[in-house]
Amino acid sequence: MKTYIALLRGINVSGQKKIKMADLKLLFENLSFKNVRTYIQSGNVIFDSSKSNTSELASLIQSGIQKDYGFEVPILVVNSAYINDVVKNNPWNKDKNTDQMYFTFLHEVPSEENVEVIRKISFPAEEFVIDKDVIYFYSANGYGRAKMNNNYFENKLKVKATTRNWKTLNKIIAITNE
Repeated sequence: MKTYIALLRGINVSGQKKIKMADLKLLFENLSFKNVRTYIQSGNVIFDSSKSNTSELASLIQSGIQKDYGFEVPILVVNSAYINDVVKNNPWNKDKNTDQMYFTFLHEVPSEENVEVIRKISFPAEEFVIDKDVIYFYSANGYGRAKMNNNYFENKLKVKATTRNWKTLNKIIAITNE
């Protein structure tokens, strides 16, 4: 069995696509996943599975949500080592206030052409580094005021994405190590 993290995008935001975490946990257990744990209402699920194809795991979860709730949710499934590496490789680990650090996970590596376009754009108090399928993002004014939010990166890079903050990723790491 391997430990995975499912990052669901857009649930329980502004009253949309509501799923109680207890119900989501049960859905995962009904899909035969083991040791299922959730963290906060925004859709972070840690689970164990003997399957190794993360795309198939995401599709299975997506189908379960569609069947039980009647709506589609973009889901990215990654292994715990990946999350550890993302946090460890954060270019601002020692230089910036962690309260303003965010990690945007891309569902695929964007085209180099789209990456080059976005690298030419800048906004005051916002910095980013794209490393394959993750964007390290720092917003000195906080995420709520950021121009370069999840939707911005999705639209410019033309890939699905989901964003988590420093605290959430570190809590997910702690849960996977329990």
